[in-house]
Amino acid sequence: MKSFIEKCCDQCWHSPSTPCELFVACSIDGPLCHNDDKCKEKYKNLNEALRYESTQIPVIFIGMGTCGLASGADKVKSAIEEELAKENIKALIVPTGCVGYCAKEPIVDIKLPGEDRISYCEIQPKDIKDLIKTTIIDKKVYKKKLLGSYGETKDGIPNINETPFFKRQHKVVLKNCGVINPNSIDEYIASGGFKALDKALRILTPEKVIEEIKSSGLRGRGGGGFPTGIKWELAHKKNSDTKYIICNADEGDPGAFMDRSVLESDPYRLIEGMIIGAYAIGASYGYIYCRAEYPLAIERLEDAILKCREYGLLGKNILDSDFDFDLKIKKGAGAFVCGEETALIASIEGKRGMPRPRPPYPADSGLWGKPTVINNVETFANVPSIVNMGSAWFASTGTKTSKGTKVFALSGKVVNSGLVEVPMGITLREVVFDIGGGIPNDKKFKAVQIGGPSGGCLPDSVLDTEVDYESLREVGAMMGSGGFVVMDEDTCMVDVAKFFLTFIQNESCGKCVPCREGTKRMLEIIERIPVRYGTNGDKTEQLQRFKGIIHLQRLAKVIQDTSLCGLGQSAPNPVLSGLRYFRDEYEEHLFERKCGAKVCKEILTYEIDPDACNGCGVCLRKCSAEAIIGEKKQPHQIIQVKCTKCGMCFESCRFDAIQVN
Repeated sequence: MKSFIEKCCDQCWHSPSTPCELFVACSIDGPLCHNDDKCKEKYKNLNEALRYESTQIPVIFIGMGTCGLASGADKVKSAIEEELAKENIKALIVPTGCVGYCAKEPIVDIKLPGEDRISYCEIQPKDIKDLIKTTIIDKKVYKKKLLGSYGETKDGIPNINETPFFKRQHKVVLKNCGVINPNSIDEYIASGGFKALDKALRILTPEKVIEEIKSSGLRGRGGGGFPTGIKWELAHKKNSDTKYIICNADEGDPGAFMDRSVLESDPYRLIEGMIIGAYAIGASYGYIYCRAEYPLAIERLEDAILKCREYGLLGKNILDSDFDFDLKIKKGAGAFVCGEETALIASIEGKRGMPRPRPPYPADSGLWGKPTVINNVETFANVPSIVNMGSAWFASTGTKTSKGTKVFALSGKVVNSGLVEVPMGITLREVVFDIGGGIPNDKKFKAVQIGGPSGGCLPDSVLDTEVDYESLREVGAMMGSGGFVVMDEDTCMVDVAKFFLTFIQNESCGKCVPCREGTKRMLEIIERIPVRYGTNGDKTEQLQRFKGIIHLQRLAKVIQDTSLCGLGQSAPNPVLSGLRYFRDEYEEHLFERKCGAKVCKEILTYEIDPDACNGCGVCLRKCSAEAIIGEKKQPHQIIQVKCTKCGMCFESCRFDAIQVN
């Protein structure tokens, strides 16, 4: 595949030191250096080839993001290579990132010369022989695993964007994810990449760029929702010999994988957004702070940065301008608190990642005391589209106060798990049931946890809430970075609160007392709720449990009001939302000593139904506490004082003879 860096003709090279003039200029409106028809034709052919519109051989695209690889995409790729060699078929194999439909990975797309690109899902090595024969040899559609077409709906093949999972989505940040090769800078350019950077450097002043971002209404997608343009303007106005721009790609929320997918699937979009941001504020250097647990994302970022330097998009005199900027990756060690911007700055400086009081804010005094702008991956990834299409275009999507789209990592007890990008203003119900496909196994919906450990658990009664910053805050949740965990009727909300408090307490940096000690006390109170205490007459422990519950809400408010950073201030949210919407479940645990979801084992009672038990002895052999007795082929019984509530008898019984009360 030829590169955009190759010149069309001698007139295209204005300077040997700027080999990027051709490919950036040609990617905008065709050759701008002169009107030679031969040059225009070569530009057109190269663009079509890089978009696989004029391929002469079959092209096979394989989703090889983390989700695809975890589902066996590597084995699928090897099986395809073997089958092609066996059938003596010449085809091009192109690795892509994640298209977002993680529940249907591995995803394989096939494009025949002159035909539309067609996507197939849940492909396994055993399917490859039939897939290759049907699609490439027989030139038919492999309907058994059909997902959709990238062309018009015809012959019973739906356009992929008309399938239920994609129909309600509006892709801006995820536009290229799963479509182009993330390792190819030329494919990114052919899809419109770096047009925004070229426009910014050639046409717009830094002030004009900032005005566009302000007018667009773009707010920080990391959770707080601070207006991006205002943050950039504050840093731009600061007089300093050095300024920095940082991408927060730390992403530590359980159930969140938005940033990772963008970094793996479209790293150049992030880099372009950061370069534009650096130009706007006057930064000469930038960092991408990415957790080391994302090896594939880091690998693709490193490759993308090297290629950008080679193409003159990073370094000195970018695009033959007088603007200098370079990037470096800083690997985080996985501390959740380093997602907080001042702790992140401390980590880059080589210090322990701990928040500091604000003001001064990073825009005034950030990295090494210099003006610094920090935005997350999704925020930067929106910037190229805003500069390209204009602020009015971006602001036309969303609500009055929340413009554009939001990317969510949809996971948990939902049929269609994956990465979704939806317009602001869509309701939670539409995300769960229209896009997510509802709850599997005919279970009932119970709650959706939005906003990560700092968010809240929302019941069915508020599912018609619109997705925007203010609306979510009103119902006791927050936008967060984009975690969206769905829970069904088998979920215990007391157990959920315990899980998130355990996570928050373990991840607390320990600097401030309200977070360090307050979250520990909250966790102790929640842990006491499902505990079954002895019957020796000592009521102290029971009294401690009720005393803790009485003060739980008050303690949560104190932590919210007095913690040093945003992470500590939002730490009580899972408990507060639980008490607000699921108080009856807490009371059931406290007063009736029952767990309706049958999760809290200490207050459960395991009994054997004598009518259903045939005395097979499996449960007896599995019980390590020797709490089950009975003769062979006779109904067994459980000695309650010996039972440790491990649940092994319930899991091992094949005759549904174990009852859990």
